[in-house]
Amino acid sequence: MNRSTLRLALTLAAPALLALAAGCAKDDAGQAGAADTTAVAAAPAPPPPGTPAGVQPSIVTDPQIAAIVVAANATDSAGGALALQKGTNAKVKEFAQRMVTDHSGVNQQAVALVTRLGVAPEENNTSRQLAQGGEQTRQRLSELSGVSFDRGYIDSEVEYHQTVLQAIDSTLIPSAQNAELKAMLQQVRPAIQAHLDMAKGIQTELQGAQ
Repeated sequence: MNRSTLRLALTLAAPALLALAAGCAKDDAGQAGAADTTAVAAAPAPPPPGTPAGVQPSIVTDPQIAAIVVAANATDSAGGALALQKGTNAKVKEFAQRMVTDHSGVNQQAVALVTRLGVAPEENNTSRQLAQGGEQTRQRLSELSGVSFDRGYIDSEVEYHQTVLQAIDSTLIPSAQNAELKAMLQQVRPAIQAHLDMAKGIQTELQGAQ
């Protein structure tokens, strides 16, 4: 848990989440206002490619997905804000600004959607771990400076976005029951992929820097 937010985010997609899913409370779909917009899936989604035989992906409720999305975006926005203060490489700072702008925008979109649907984000182990892991990562990075900070920040962003993509594909999209929530996740996925590609490019450049 102390390496980066990413190690915590792995709980979103790892088979170990099966234990977490088993203990998650089912949301009160009937109180949402819209027709069963927050209902839990009646049957597990088909496992994604590469899932071991006999293992189903974890199922999380729409309110839990909302809390995870908010925590994930808030974590990356806060990391970007730190990089804007401590980063020294121009491309690192440009990337950090994009993280603040893009992830703040996704959070606004997510909050507006769940507010309109009457779905209250439901805190869960994953959303709490994301917040805690983000704070630990920021504390670790705050002790670095110069090229060491730039590399540490970009390395953590590469790992983070790789895991978020895996989580979106294997857990969040398959679990989402509300069509608009599922569509939002599908719409933001290309942006997450673009962030990963950008971070990898900067990571390669920094590896050659002295």
